[in-house]
Amino acid sequence: MQNRFLRTLGSFAAAVFICGAASLMARADEPATVIPDAYEYRIGIEDVLDIAVWNVAELQKTVPVRPDGKISLPLVNDVVAAGLTPMELRNLLTEKIAAYVQNPDVSVVVREIRSLKVSVIGQVRTPGRYDLRGPSTVLDALALAGGFTEFAARRKITILRSSGNTVQRLRFNYDAAVSKGSVTSNVFVKAGDIVVVP
Repeated sequence: MQNRFLRTLGSFAAAVFICGAASLMARADEPATVIPDAYEYRIGIEDVLDIAVWNVAELQKTVPVRPDGKISLPLVNDVVAAGLTPMELRNLLTEKIAAYVQNPDVSVVVREIRSLKVSVIGQVRTPGRYDLRGPSTVLDALALAGGFTEFAARRKITILRSSGNTVQRLRFNYDAAVSKGSVTSNVFVKAGDIVVVP
């Protein structure tokens, strides 16, 4: 009897899991609910990196990513790091260091994330520039800024996003994002975004 109950309970749990997975898959084409790029972290300006080459003490360094997007290391001098994943930078350094060290075993660790910054201005309680520690939405940024003042136009928020030499203007409706059952209205912010609350 107990075994039959456990089998029934297991089947029910599996059915719930499958239904939940199908629901998530059905929403996979809705970009606002998906973490951008499956959130593969890319190194940015001001990040601090730990670089180490096994058995080569001179190449164990903690280095900041400069405003030009590069890091400086002995032997290889300046190397572009910004825009690369830690694994891509590891492969690049391995290739460059191999000219001086036989079969180098290189590791790259992001010690401090300082490049994910978003500005929130306008009718919020504490406007400013905020550091993010991972994937964050407009709602997260607004929370960091202390929420709205009483005069905020919550349905007319604009996100200014630099794209090359142009600036995109993305509209954001706070009321729609927090309404019951809304899963598509929230938007992920990117490094450098400016959230304007009129």
